[in-house]
Amino acid sequence: MSETGERNRPPQAAVVEQGADTPRRSAPGTRADAQVRGRTTIADGVVEKIAGLAARDVVGVHTMGSGVSRTFGAVRDRVPGAGGRSGPARGVKAEVGEVQTALDLEIVVDYGVSIADVARAVRENVVSAVERMTGLEVVEVNIAVSDVKLPDEDDDEPEPRIQ
Repeated sequence: MSETGERNRPPQAAVVEQGADTPRRSAPGTRADAQVRGRTTIADGVVEKIAGLAARDVVGVHTMGSGVSRTFGAVRDRVPGAGGRSGPARGVKAEVGEVQTALDLEIVVDYGVSIADVARAVRENVVSAVERMTGLEVVEVNIAVSDVKLPDEDDDEPEPRIQ
């Protein structure tokens, strides 16, 4: 490898040998040292919420999920203890492994926006947020555009009974 390539490589965890009969240890404060002290698992729902919030931040995304899932989700949200995917996780499905995750998103876009540009922006925002917050590698983000919100259309979700 060239000298330039060596300089641009990320630093590896330092390993210190202290003798033939002592175990090898990583330098204090390194990533390898932290991995020895325990394990962190991240639930699918956590990744789904992060991805859903990141997708909603993109201009041109009207809402998440299909019309049917949004309607059932609005009803389910009103029933205490009903559970299910609601709120930020609606329209998002995650498969989370030990170090990687894959995501499927279903979005509704506003009329007049470039669907390709919105999908690209959603993908970039979701990958950035999930990788930054979880440390997982996002291997794919599949986006399904299920509807286009027209300017004169009413939202499918029913009005809240309590104000």
